[in-house]
Amino acid sequence: MSFKMSKRSLLAATALLAVSLAAPSAHAQSRAETLRYVTGATVNTLDPNIPGSTREAFALSMSSYDRLVSFGRKQLNGKWVFDLDTITGELAESFQVSPDGLKITFKLRPDAKFQDGSPVTAEDVKWSLDRCVTAPILGKAQLLTGSLTSADQFKVIDPLTFEVTLPKPDKLALPNLATVYPIIINSKLAKSHATADDPWALNWTKENAAGSGAYSVETFKPGEQVIAKRNDAWNRGAPDKPAAFKRLIIQSVPEPATRANLVERGDADLVIDLQASDVQSLEGKGKLKVISTPQYNAVTFISMNNTLPPFDNVNVRRAIAYALPYDDMFKAALFGRGAPLYGATWADGKPPSGSYPIPQPIKLDLDKAKAYLKEAGMPDGFSTTFSFNVGQAATAEPMAALVKEQLGKIGIKVDIQKLPDAQMSTAINEKKLPFFIEGIVAWLPSTDYFYRNFYTGKQRWNYSSTDNAELEKVAQAARFEADKAKYEEEGKELNAIHYDQMFQIPIWQASQDAVMQPTVDGYVYQFTRQVDYRNLSRK
Repeated sequence: MSFKMSKRSLLAATALLAVSLAAPSAHAQSRAETLRYVTGATVNTLDPNIPGSTREAFALSMSSYDRLVSFGRKQLNGKWVFDLDTITGELAESFQVSPDGLKITFKLRPDAKFQDGSPVTAEDVKWSLDRCVTAPILGKAQLLTGSLTSADQFKVIDPLTFEVTLPKPDKLALPNLATVYPIIINSKLAKSHATADDPWALNWTKENAAGSGAYSVETFKPGEQVIAKRNDAWNRGAPDKPAAFKRLIIQSVPEPATRANLVERGDADLVIDLQASDVQSLEGKGKLKVISTPQYNAVTFISMNNTLPPFDNVNVRRAIAYALPYDDMFKAALFGRGAPLYGATWADGKPPSGSYPIPQPIKLDLDKAKAYLKEAGMPDGFSTTFSFNVGQAATAEPMAALVKEQLGKIGIKVDIQKLPDAQMSTAINEKKLPFFIEGIVAWLPSTDYFYRNFYTGKQRWNYSSTDNAELEKVAQAARFEADKAKYEEEGKELNAIHYDQMFQIPIWQASQDAVMQPTVDGYVYQFTRQVDYRNLSRK
């Protein structure tokens, strides 16, 4: 298969990478010492907390800033992925949770320094976390999920000792401190750029980094390119060493075919956002390394707004669930690259696990679909729109065509709507879409976290506008459940409610296909679904 693209696009992208590698010549690193990463997205800020930050900005911040702690890693089906249940120190040399679960005490690494050479102190940690829960930034809502809501909860004990107090034991408090937002900032440097109108220096940190991370930013061209150099004083790599690459180039290349060509030609080292068809082609040629990891903390749905007729009728939702051509959609959209969430068998009709998501016992069965539609009082079907984000057309468009064709067989007439990203986002926020394709991702993928954040309340992420008192009651109880056996049973109860009511239809977990040069090593699938540059090396 050849990748369709203009010669001008490839030459322009190659030229940009070549210029990046060549300048400034006095400091240019050798080819082997430079990691070149291409993406269809952009880095739009150096502070991941800024509203509107992109996932690529999140990825850069994981390497330009440190946090108190970070996630470990584990093997999942032979692939390295982040491990929610293993928390390791990053700036924290050690940490201890009190027996009652209400205090977490951190001892900071005495050798930790910011990129300007000044030491990292507990005062910096205090200012940074105060900022995270006080300023009008993204971290505020995230830390709320771990009962971290007030600056009063953060206390400096001495220059290298810091304490967090919780109102009640919360198993997500510590993992929250490993997520993107609670970056530890050089507070003296940031405060020197603060103003009365901007006391947390948000305007300055948007375009300037003040961290202690593995890479310091040399060049930042929002929407185009970032060049970063290794921070040789950072020694939190494996084992206790700086990052492997001396230089990092992040290049925005909008056309997927151009990205595919760049990595195939060796002009790029790594890409994670190619089209499934391009990945399949490159993998078949056998010259590149492809690591395909089902995104176990993400789910793709066919969503139905449970408050809008006729989707407020549970039997309509059930009818659609049994009318979909799952295998055909999986092949057409993803070329089979992922983990299906359909076609399961549940003994006695009960969920086999309290984890989320788990494969559902649904499959294409038009007779059952017609029976449910008749039970809903709509034996002749109805008309509806079916929407998707035009930016996801490569996977969503073939799915939508199959959905339209198949639902037509039970009398449901579908009008496909391809909506621009901003319009789709607004319509989801305003709860105006009746029937659509969407996906979710949970940085802290525990069962209660999924259900509390994506199935309750009048929040954006409750795509199906679910309002189920029993589900909410069980999910809230599970949040603070310390007994693992009880938590598992609560998870099973939530999964049973979900299947019975069919709020929306989980269809699969798409794979993240990381395509790289065979010399690149150390790739780990991360909770951000982005690359952690600190892990990578060249063998």
